[in-house]
Amino acid sequence: MEKIMLHVVHHPAYVSPATPGSAYRFDKYGLVMDALAQSGAKMTVHTPEPMPRAWIEAVHDPDYVEEVTSLTVPPDKARRIGFPITDRVATRSLLSPGGTWAAARLAKVHGYAANAAGGSHHALYETGAGYCVFNDLAIASNRLIAEGDAGHILILDLDVHQGDGTAALMAGRADIFTMSIHAERNFPVRKARSSLDIGLEDGVDDDGYMAVLTDSLPRILDDFAPDLILYQAGVDPHGDDRLGRLNLTDAGLDARDKYVLRQARQRAIPVASTMGGGYGADRMAIARRHAACMIRMAQEAAAWPVKDASSTLRAAPSTP
Repeated sequence: MEKIMLHVVHHPAYVSPATPGSAYRFDKYGLVMDALAQSGAKMTVHTPEPMPRAWIEAVHDPDYVEEVTSLTVPPDKARRIGFPITDRVATRSLLSPGGTWAAARLAKVHGYAANAAGGSHHALYETGAGYCVFNDLAIASNRLIAEGDAGHILILDLDVHQGDGTAALMAGRADIFTMSIHAERNFPVRKARSSLDIGLEDGVDDDGYMAVLTDSLPRILDDFAPDLILYQAGVDPHGDDRLGRLNLTDAGLDARDKYVLRQARQRAIPVASTMGGGYGADRMAIARRHAACMIRMAQEAAAWPVKDASSTLRAAPSTP
């Protein structure tokens, strides 16, 4: 572990108490940091700022943003999200997009960085959905391009669920490519249209998954030529995941993540990852799976030189 340095974005407010009436738990985000510390990996923890509201409203309906920040989300939207919006949940919903944006800027300097939250890829224009409140991938991508920190962004979504919200919010943009490899019969029932969707049959294993990834990713990287990748690194394709329908092993996730980093760094493309999905009764096991994901990507990135990008990081205005 001595040869790598993991740059990870985390805020104590990522961890929020469980909300009444919901089975969703936010403790995973603290347990991941515990797992990273226990691993012995050398890391630097960066604290994000809340995403300025104007950048969120550049992607989401301002009326919905007001509902979240004023804690007036109606019951039907709260049900679609999967939990009510409390003050703590609203706070972390502003911090998570800020964390993804910060991780992307760190990746431009270090080659790879991780947001120890984020990946809220089901959030739509006027509502959240599927445990997602604001779509940090879409918000961060829009801001990075608007401020000149990126010209073309690939949002690579390898969560077991399709990134329907990201696809819908970024539809029609020539400067953002959305790619989703997911279990076709899993949530959401109604899929959106990404720039590239690859829906897998139930039970696909390590070899089948890697065959699809190795066939598709290099072509997108060469044809679209992104200068930044936001990587939704969900661990829910694992065969033991409670909400997954695929059958990857730990070795399969390892191969997946290393391949993504290797293909990106061979082309000098920085990668910022978000945690995405991972569900099960043993939440520490899920946390270790997320931590291992970050560590192996930092290890892979360390093998490749980093083009000096510090001059391209501009001072950021507070509004779009």
